[in-house]
Amino acid sequence: MAWNWRPGKNRHESKSAPPLVALTGPGGPNWGARDGSALTRDGYLRNAVAYRCIRMVAEAAASVPLVTAHEAAARLIRKPAPDMVGPAFLEGVYTQLQLHGNAFIEAVTLPDKGAGEEDGIDALYPLQPGRVRPITDGRGWAERWAVRERRGERMLPREAVLHLKLFHPQDDILGLPALAPARRALDLHNASADWAKSLIDNSAKPSGALIWSGHGRMPPEQFDRLKQDLDALYSGAANAGRPLLLEGGLDWRPMSLSPADMDFLEARNSAAREIALALGVPPQLLGIPGDNTYTNYKEANLAFWRMTVLPLAEKMAVSLSVWLDEPLGGDVEVRCDLDRVPALSAERETLWARLEAASFVTPDEKRKLAGLG
Repeated sequence: MAWNWRPGKNRHESKSAPPLVALTGPGGPNWGARDGSALTRDGYLRNAVAYRCIRMVAEAAASVPLVTAHEAAARLIRKPAPDMVGPAFLEGVYTQLQLHGNAFIEAVTLPDKGAGEEDGIDALYPLQPGRVRPITDGRGWAERWAVRERRGERMLPREAVLHLKLFHPQDDILGLPALAPARRALDLHNASADWAKSLIDNSAKPSGALIWSGHGRMPPEQFDRLKQDLDALYSGAANAGRPLLLEGGLDWRPMSLSPADMDFLEARNSAAREIALALGVPPQLLGIPGDNTYTNYKEANLAFWRMTVLPLAEKMAVSLSVWLDEPLGGDVEVRCDLDRVPALSAERETLWARLEAASFVTPDEKRKLAGLG
């Protein structure tokens, strides 16, 4: 921004052009895109903190056993497809749900079944969320799903696809990726990693300016030789700490701030904590330095299971129960078997001890309170 400054009447007026006052400031930050593919690229594929958090949540939620008394549903949960087992299938679904905010499961039925074979679902296959788009009706609700393939698209009815999503306040159909609110922290963490790598690569080339104090301009041949020497002798990690030799009226003036002044390390740790917070993982479980919310590792791990893992597993169990009711022809109830979760053993032992000490409760009531039926 610039203004033409006009002197007052009491000042000496110059016939030359009025002086120019220019103000400059730093440019605005360059934030990355917030769509699912960009978050997958910058988060899961390029950021160690986001990758580890998503893996922890997905693997922990997939380890929660899903049980049901319905035989056909139990078979699908145990082995959803001929080339896929239950934990691997669930881990992929949970990962896609965090990365894209949406997860799609297709129910596959064989068209030509033999005599005596029951109707229903034969296999479950996860769909890539980036290849699925909703086909809406006049009211804006999804009535079909279009799946992009190598050659065109194929249409699937709404009841053939189980759509899991994370709540999005501005979208009635698709969900919000878990990394989207932490996009700024993710960009900051990645940018600080790039800065640190650049600092290592150029550790022997300090930022600054070489001032020529001779008469006139530096001779072209001397200028070219100086550039070659800087690139060959003072650049790269192999030349770290090498002193800069100056001659012929050259003077070195550093112009950049040190890492301590910029405090990049603390900014990087703060960004890592925000990424872990958005994904529901206590930073203490990742070894990120800083303020620890929980007093010890045990409490942090229990909070991780109770506040992040179990709600995700319960969402899957309830969704499968409702979705499988009609095609399997029965009342399907899928639930999480928390008694087989090792991380909750301490809570389970405490509950059993309290029930054992309760003399006013009958054995049948104790079994019911313990969730044993």
